[in-house]
Amino acid sequence: MAIATNLGFPRIGAKRELKWLLEKYWKGTIGAEDLLTGADQIRQANWKSQVEAGIGQLTVGDFSLYDHVLDWTLRVGAVPAAYQTPQLVSQLDRYFAMARGTQKGADLPAMEMTKWFNTNYHYIVPEWSEDQTFELNADALLAEITSAQAIAENVRPVVLGPVSLLLLGKLKGSSASPLVLLDKLLPVYQELLAKFNEAGVNWVQWDEPILALDLDDQAQAALKHSLELLSQSRGQLKLVLTSYFESLRENLPLAFSLPVDAVHLDLVYGPEQLTPALEHIRPEQSLSLGLVDGRNVWKTDLAKALKTAEQAASAISKDRLLIAPSCSLLHSPVDLAHEPEIDVEVKSWLAFARQKLDEIAILTQALNEGPASVADQLQENAAAIQARRTSRRTHDPAVRDRQKGITPESICRQADFETRQSQQQDRLKLPLLPTTTIGSFPQTSEVRQARASYRKGDLPEDAYQAFLQTETQKCIARQEALGIDVLVHGEFERNDMVEYFGEQLAGFVVSKNGWVQSYGSRCVKPPIIYGDVHRPSAMTVEMTRYAQSLTTRPVKGMLTGPVTILFWSFIRDDQPRRETCQQIALAIRDETADLESAGIGVIQIDEPALREGLPLRHNDQTDYLSWAVDAFRLASSGVANQTQIHTHMCYCEFNEILPSIAALDADVISIETSRSKMELLDGFGTFQYPNGIGPGVYDIHSPRVPATSEMVGLLQKAVDVIPAQRLWVNPDCGLKTRGWVEVEAALQSMVEAAHQVRTLLA
Repeated sequence: MAIATNLGFPRIGAKRELKWLLEKYWKGTIGAEDLLTGADQIRQANWKSQVEAGIGQLTVGDFSLYDHVLDWTLRVGAVPAAYQTPQLVSQLDRYFAMARGTQKGADLPAMEMTKWFNTNYHYIVPEWSEDQTFELNADALLAEITSAQAIAENVRPVVLGPVSLLLLGKLKGSSASPLVLLDKLLPVYQELLAKFNEAGVNWVQWDEPILALDLDDQAQAALKHSLELLSQSRGQLKLVLTSYFESLRENLPLAFSLPVDAVHLDLVYGPEQLTPALEHIRPEQSLSLGLVDGRNVWKTDLAKALKTAEQAASAISKDRLLIAPSCSLLHSPVDLAHEPEIDVEVKSWLAFARQKLDEIAILTQALNEGPASVADQLQENAAAIQARRTSRRTHDPAVRDRQKGITPESICRQADFETRQSQQQDRLKLPLLPTTTIGSFPQTSEVRQARASYRKGDLPEDAYQAFLQTETQKCIARQEALGIDVLVHGEFERNDMVEYFGEQLAGFVVSKNGWVQSYGSRCVKPPIIYGDVHRPSAMTVEMTRYAQSLTTRPVKGMLTGPVTILFWSFIRDDQPRRETCQQIALAIRDETADLESAGIGVIQIDEPALREGLPLRHNDQTDYLSWAVDAFRLASSGVANQTQIHTHMCYCEFNEILPSIAALDADVISIETSRSKMELLDGFGTFQYPNGIGPGVYDIHSPRVPATSEMVGLLQKAVDVIPAQRLWVNPDCGLKTRGWVEVEAALQSMVEAAHQVRTLLA
C-alpha cells in the first residue's frame, strides 16, 4: 500500500504561539523552562495534526526554536570560536547569540543570514574554519524521537544531509570549498545513524536540497562518497533522499544511483521528471511523489494528482510509493479553519498546511482503495477547481488592455544616471555620504494596539488618523534631532510592506492568521493574489505628503516593488508570473506618479525579493531576470529626472546578478552588508556598479547596538570599493521590529560615523 507522508510542518503554531514565547523569553518575562515547555506543546500539536490526518510516517526534527540550519550547526558541534566564550552560560544563550547577537555578558554580532534557496525563509549561515572539528550533539533530537514514538508507530527524523549543510555555509579565510571538511564531518553522521538504530527508527528523511541546483563534479562526488560511506553503517535504517523547489534534471541519474531506499520528487515544480525517474528507479527503491504544493495556498487538483500517482503505481506498484507534499509545509500557513473573514468564494479555492495533510491522505486512500472510497471528497475538490477556473473575478479586461499598451519607452528613464544625479543634487542639496534609513521605524505596542482597535471598530477613523499623524510628527522630529539627511515617515499605518499594498490592490485578498515564518520569531502574512491586479486609488500619498509638510528635509515616499509584492504574496498559479508582475508594476507606476505630483522628490521602491525569485538553475535565469528588471523599470520610469528613485535589497547573494541589478537603473540601491562585514560589497566594486549605493552599516535584526568606531570601519571599507560621491549611509533594513531606545542609539552612532568619515575624506 502507498503511504501518506509529510516533509515538515510549520513551527510557529496556528496563532504564532512560538513567536510570543520567544519574545517573552528574550525580554526576560519567562525563563528557559517555560520556553521549552511551550515549544514542546506546539511540537506535540503539530504531531497530533499529522496523526489525525492519517500521515503514516511522522516527521520529527523539523521543529526549531529559530532555524533548522542553525540547529544542525549545533548538532554537529560546529560553534564558531567567538561563541564558545564562557560568558554565554547556557546552550540557549549560545544558540540565540549566534542567531541574533548579544550584548549581555559578551558583545557578539549575529552570524550571517541569507535566504533559503528561492524562498522568503532566512537561515543562519554556518561558519566553517580550516581547522574545524565536529562532535555529535543530538540529545534533544533523540528525546524528540522518543516523545513522538509515544503517539505514532512510525517516526521519520528529518536530517539535513552533510553535503548540503557544508555548502550552505562558508569556509572563513579560505577560497576552498567547504567540502574539504566532509571526511571530518561524516563520522558525526555515522554516530547519529547508530543512535537512530538504537532508538528503533525505520525511515530517515535525508534532505540534500542542493540536488535542486547545478552541481559541479566535486559536489556530485561528495554526495556519492557520503552516502556510500554511511550506507555501510546504517543498519536497518531506510533513507528517503529528499530535495525540493525544482526538478532534479541532470542530477536525477545520480540521485537514483545512490544507496538510498527512496527518492523524493518535487512534482509541483518539476512534473516532467516523473517519466525519467520511472526509468532510473532501481527495483529495491521506492518513490516519494511530491504532489501537493507546499509553498502555495491553492487547493490541489486531486484528479490530476491522482492520475500522476496512478501512472507511477502502474509502473512500479503502489506499495513502492510515498505520497507527499512538494516540500516542507514550513512555507504554508497553518490552518484555513482560522480564517473566518476571507471572501467565501476565494476561500473555497484554498488549502493551508492542515488541509494539505488531508489532501495527501485523500490521494493516498484513492490510490490504495480506489477513487470510489473518497468519491465525495474528490467531487467537492473538482467543483472547487472548476469554479476557480471559470470565475469572472480572476480576469479584468481593462487591466489586460492596459498591458497591451506597454511600450519600450515605458521602461526607460528620461536621461542617464549622471544627468539625473546632477539634477537631483541641485534639488536635494545633500552632503557627501548622505544618511537615511530604509523606511520603517519601531512598531510599538501602542501602534499595534491602535491599529487593532481601529480594525475592530473600537477606534473611530478620525481618532486613528490623529494618532498616526502624532506618531509621524514624533518620528520626523526624532530623525531631525539625530541629523539624518533624508527622512522617512515611519510607516506606522502599515502592518507589513507587502500586506499593506495587498489590502489596497484589486485582485488580492488577505488572511487573518495566514502567517508563515520568515526567520526566528519574525512572521509574515502574505496576501493572496487570486485575480488581475490594479490600483483603485492612491495608497501612500496622503501620509507621505503630511510627513513632508513637517520638515524642510526630503522625505522618501516608501513603496514595495512589483517583484517583491509578487514573490512575497501567494501567487496565482493560473497564468505566467511575468503577467501578474507586470500588472503590479503598472499599479506601482501610478503610485509613483501621484507621489511625484504631491511634491515628493525621493521615492524608494523596495525589491528585496529580486534575487529570491531567481530560478535555481542557471539556464532558467536569463528569462526571469529580463521580465523582473522590466517590471521594476516599468514601475519606476514614469518620473522626471529630478525625482530620485531608491531601491532596497537584503540578505541575498547578489554578485551573480549584478548586471541585472545595474539594469534596474535605480538612482540609489541600499543593501545588507553588515553581517557579512562588507563582503557583499566587493562584487559591486569589481563589477563597477555605476549608480549610488548604500551598504548597510549595522544589523537591525539583532538587538545589539554597534559602536561608532565599528561603523566607521565598515564605511572605510566601503569607500575603498565605491567612490564616496556615490555612497550613502544607512542601516541594512527597516527598523519596525526594534525598540526606540536601541534605534536612537544605533542611528546616533551611524550619523556620527558618517560625520567622521566625511572629515577624513575632506
